Amino acid sequence: MMRIRPFLLALAAAALFGAATPFSKSLLADLSPFQLSGLLYLGAAAGVLPIALRGRGLLRPWAMDTRTRRLLLGAVIFGGIVGPVLMLFGLRMAAAASVALWLNLEAVATALLGVWVFRDH
Repeated sequence: MMRIRPFLLALAAAALFGAATPFSKSLLADLSPFQLSGLLYLGAAAGVLPIALRGRGLLRPWAMDTRTRRLLLGAVIFGGIVGPVLMLFGLRMAAAASVALWLNLEAVATALLGVWVFRDH
């Protein structure tokens, strides 16, 4: 028998992801993309912190060499800072429905880049 809880969690995550773009568009009327990006990160931290503190805390699962640290730093800078801010600037200039469709393409493009550039499998 299929467990229903993982399915419901995935469905809730998809619904929240889909609702985030129009909701962010309405917030951009009063906030700059930098302010909204900071609020989004604050909300993400508030959601993850109780889970991280409930268990054994934040653990580093592996020792990182210099190359891995550089790749992680690049991922944090471009994927965690530059990307969301640019997305919010684009959202401010475009229709929310259009941006939502482009965000769906992002997952496919990320997977393809991972395969082509980083030989991910």
